[in-house]
Amino acid sequence: MSAKVFLVTGGSRGIGEAVAIAAAQHGYYVLLTYAHSQERAAEVVQQIRASGGMAQAVHADTAEEADIQRIFTTADGLGRLAVLVYNSGITGAHSPLAEAATATIDEVLDVNLRGAILCAREAVRRMSTRLGGHGGSIVLISSRATFYGSPAEFVWYAASKGGLDSLTNGLAREVAVEGIRVNAVSPGPIVTGMHRPGKLEIAGKRAPMQRAGTPAEVADAVLFLASDAASYVTGANLAVAGGL
Repeated sequence: MSAKVFLVTGGSRGIGEAVAIAAAQHGYYVLLTYAHSQERAAEVVQQIRASGGMAQAVHADTAEEADIQRIFTTADGLGRLAVLVYNSGITGAHSPLAEAATATIDEVLDVNLRGAILCAREAVRRMSTRLGGHGGSIVLISSRATFYGSPAEFVWYAASKGGLDSLTNGLAREVAVEGIRVNAVSPGPIVTGMHRPGKLEIAGKRAPMQRAGTPAEVADAVLFLASDAASYVTGANLAVAGGL
């Protein structure tokens, strides 16, 4: 029960995978969640263990409160929750808002925003010194889409990430005296499987640095915010976007 647990949702691929691997390298016991690919999650766990780290994967849909409760119950059995990184995120099919299905909008808001709020609540219940915890760090994965809005593509996704920005601001102030730091990372174009064909190349060229970023570059920012090196940083939103 002495292990420091680092929980990353959506940790089986892309940014979440990079965060999970980096966290293990920093000595945390990594608990990662996955929604679909058990095989991919098992590969990440095996990679961490092969390097001498500690990791476990749990299947969960962060749109479902019962699944969220199960995630945190699993974390409780591994040690003390030290870090939560909420990385779960979906866009839904791209289209102008006028053509978007209500079911798509609901699903995106449930995963991207409601799930983040519920996970943050469970993390605070465990970390808060006021509630008997030892403090901790929460990092929410937002997006630079909150700035440019993703018009004619998925404005509902940008709106859901804008909600994460507000959650970061408010919760950081709410729990600052309870030993919990709350920050966000806002990636720009990153080389992941989220983008439809050709989109990443166009987005990368829009960045002043003229390229897309890597999941590892985002993970480095996350681990900084989670670490003692950022001990006086809360309520921050760090853009990892090549200047966008």
